[in-house]
Amino acid sequence: MFNIMVVEDDIQMRRLLCTVLTKNGYNAIGAENGTAALEILDKEIVDLIISDIMMPEMDGYELTSQLRDAGFNMPILMITAREDFESKQKGFSLGSDDYMVKPIDVNEMVLRVGALLRRAKISNEHKIICGNTQLDYDALSVKWEDRTSVLPQKEFYLLYKLISYPNRIFTRQQLMDEIWGMESESDARTVDVHINRLRERFKENKDFEIMTVRGLGYKVVRKS
Repeated sequence: MFNIMVVEDDIQMRRLLCTVLTKNGYNAIGAENGTAALEILDKEIVDLIISDIMMPEMDGYELTSQLRDAGFNMPILMITAREDFESKQKGFSLGSDDYMVKPIDVNEMVLRVGALLRRAKISNEHKIICGNTQLDYDALSVKWEDRTSVLPQKEFYLLYKLISYPNRIFTRQQLMDEIWGMESESDARTVDVHINRLRERFKENKDFEIMTVRGLGYKVVRKS
């Protein structure tokens, strides 16, 4: 099940959007502003964010900017009462993926959420196939040849992230921020420990290899 975060300071609107998403098979998570959203992201993996723009403490623009600067790549759908071109332009320039103007059609919103998830190449079943290797996000499992391994949560999320974007280089800090959370007190070298464990687990795997890019970070290269 996909986790969709609704960042909206209007409690009635937030509840409505969460209810609609839940009825359409998503796990909806509510946050009253950008600050609350970042706190939730420290503990939860979120697949897509629906965010209002005008909010107290941290608005949708600042939230989007901070997420993109930290390397978060989940789709962001902005919802706002402002329909002028300059507002839309600013949202897109900061890294949003789509834009809806209030009052919104909730059925259209659900369609846009589905389209954004497909565009982000997230499998409908939360699975990734890499050669003869299959990663199941919901089960935290990796199947290859005649083996099935259930990984510790952080190890699985790290591997899933890297394999989702083959040949893309992620810095230690990007991986740390996305998987451990931006407020984590762990050192970024924690990523090295988990990478080494993954390499040991899958040293005989013929479908992918986790490579170190000296001075930058890590990437996965698919062999098949």
